[in-house]
Amino acid sequence: MTSTGQDPDHTDPLAALRTPGEPACDVYLTGTVFLDIIFTGLDSAPVRGTESWARGMGSSPGGVANMATALARLGLRTSLAAAFGDDHYGEYCWDTLENGEGIDLGHSRTVPGWHSPVTVSMAYENERTMVSHGHEPPPQEPAPRCPPRARAAVASLTPGTDAPWVAEAARKGTRIFADVGWDDTGRWDLAALPDLAQCEAFLPNAEEAMRYTRTSCPRAAAHALAEHVPLAVVTLGSEGAYAVDGRTGETASVPAIEVAALDPTGAGDVFVAGFVTGTLADWPLADRLAFAGLTAALSVQEFGGSLSAPGWSEVAAWWRQIQAYDDQDPAALDRYAFLDPLLPDAARPWPLRRAVPTIGFGRSA
Repeated sequence: MTSTGQDPDHTDPLAALRTPGEPACDVYLTGTVFLDIIFTGLDSAPVRGTESWARGMGSSPGGVANMATALARLGLRTSLAAAFGDDHYGEYCWDTLENGEGIDLGHSRTVPGWHSPVTVSMAYENERTMVSHGHEPPPQEPAPRCPPRARAAVASLTPGTDAPWVAEAARKGTRIFADVGWDDTGRWDLAALPDLAQCEAFLPNAEEAMRYTRTSCPRAAAHALAEHVPLAVVTLGSEGAYAVDGRTGETASVPAIEVAALDPTGAGDVFVAGFVTGTLADWPLADRLAFAGLTAALSVQEFGGSLSAPGWSEVAAWWRQIQAYDDQDPAALDRYAFLDPLLPDAARPWPLRRAVPTIGFGRSA
């Protein structure tokens, strides 16, 4: 793939690898979609008994939609299976994901009488505070042909539970990438993550990795995890990321990109999306880490989860901009030189129709 004549809205990182008879879906996900309402520009945390005014606000699909949006904006054919309420919030999230982001919702459903889960996020002093509300959707039988054939799937592992779709997807040849949330039980037992055995890659943060492996060093934790999963990737926050390929013994370490962070919401999802993209495109391990870190760094410079996920034109704009500075470290520039043939000529900021700041704009009177 070359940059000549590319439409930045439709860059396909897998174009050179696509063949007849391949799965129509690049990445499959399932989970809960929230309506995220983000308040920005708060001078401090809300104080009990007072009213705070925010200078900015954004609304967008959240929850698993953060990951789905990040993948779709990087050009992967993304399929999401989720429940949506039949209220205005659910309609808004469905329309934004399907028509605004091009995500396949053929395996999703609308649940009559069920209100959409909502999260209110308040961003201040480079931190965030969230309040969420929602009800479990009513159970249903698995959708036909679900999970669909896909190159990859992203699973969020939960201690003590397994998701039958993960094993089914793996049986179909889908490559499973997994992250994990905080273990509220305090056990931090890898045996309590049964779906890990089906995964090709596991991407915890440093604290999670060290707790699960009983180590005091995140790099040692990555090596320990590589004994349980083919590829272990540990995110190190401001220090970047470290990966170990347990099949070959290869390791890679990439430093973080220094940016003015406004809101970390969804950065982890964006990192995973970038790493999945590079893996499916058969990039070297260090390039995958670098790209994942770059996309995450771009996302924290904007507010919100799916609102801030970058596409190829944002990556291109960043690459053009940093090359314009005379004092850049040549070695640092070389680290990202692999991007050159991948980027579109046009580097327009925010080229796609993004989630609108508030619900209801554009409706006829």
